[in-house]
Amino acid sequence: MKQAKLIAVPAAFIAAITLVLTLAACSGEKEEVTLSTAQETAMSERLAPAGEVIMASDVASAPAASSGGSRSGEDVYNSKCTTCHTSGAAGAPMLGSTEQWADRIGKGIDTLYTGAISGINGMPPKGLCFDCSDDELKAAVDYMVESSK
Repeated sequence: MKQAKLIAVPAAFIAAITLVLTLAACSGEKEEVTLSTAQETAMSERLAPAGEVIMASDVASAPAASSGGSRSGEDVYNSKCTTCHTSGAAGAPMLGSTEQWADRIGKGIDTLYTGAISGINGMPPKGLCFDCSDDELKAAVDYMVESSK
């Protein structure tokens, strides 16, 4: 234990001296650094923000979908739903599986719509498709139901 203290104390002392000497060396500049116009421009571009924050209240209106219009149920399924509904992840009924869809279809289409929009069991609200409108989600549900009868 004494040997550890004998080693730790000099090591801490050496680290403190090194820090003081490093700081002293860095603060030794006596003249102001001047940059050329090209260097100023390059530095400004490197330090410029990657984007800007816009508050929702400042936006007049946003499209329901990133494509600027309503997507078909098949398009929404292929771009947003296929990951879980092809593999059965988190208990998602797989597209085309009449057995997995039968009980769900039996509960009625409005129940399926509500589950798709609000989330149900392992499925989060909107299946994490936050750029999907409710109508687009309903179209995706219709597509999956028709493909699974």
